[in-house]
Amino acid sequence: MARLFYAVWPDPESARALAAHALRLAEETGGRPVREDQIHLTLAFLGDVSDARRAAALDAAKIRGRPFELSIDRTGAFRRAGVAWAGPSETPKGLLDLQAKVESRLRERGFELDERKFAPHVTLVRRTLRSAVATSIEPIPWRVGEFTLVRSETGTGRYSIEQRWKLER
Repeated sequence: MARLFYAVWPDPESARALAAHALRLAEETGGRPVREDQIHLTLAFLGDVSDARRAAALDAAKIRGRPFELSIDRTGAFRRAGVAWAGPSETPKGLLDLQAKVESRLRERGFELDERKFAPHVTLVRRTLRSAVATSIEPIPWRVGEFTLVRSETGTGRYSIEQRWKLER
């Protein structure tokens, strides 16, 4: 079994800027900042997937999409989950289209996904003691040119990219 999810990863400059915000938010909330190399935006969480179903998860990525620009310009919190996050105040059509295509293809292959509406965000702090105040931040530009299938190693906090797909013009 593998714990899998689809995600997009920031370029190094965007990751550094988001990591700096993570440190500030961790100080504000008393939480633990997410490491720079683990900062990502989840498109779809599959959960535990058997080796036999892994091929169906990979097949779901056979989609077309174009690169797009994302602007991370606000922070907030999911109090119940104990996390602080950053996200876009306006979600670009490219991100909505990519996420919808991935989700649709996964559902066609029998994957049960979260029924909640897609709320694009990047978790920056975990295990918060105090909730982060929702605020606007200086926009962090992020060019999305690919998406990935990622394996999460339960208990270790490590991620490994199973496969990458380029978004073509």
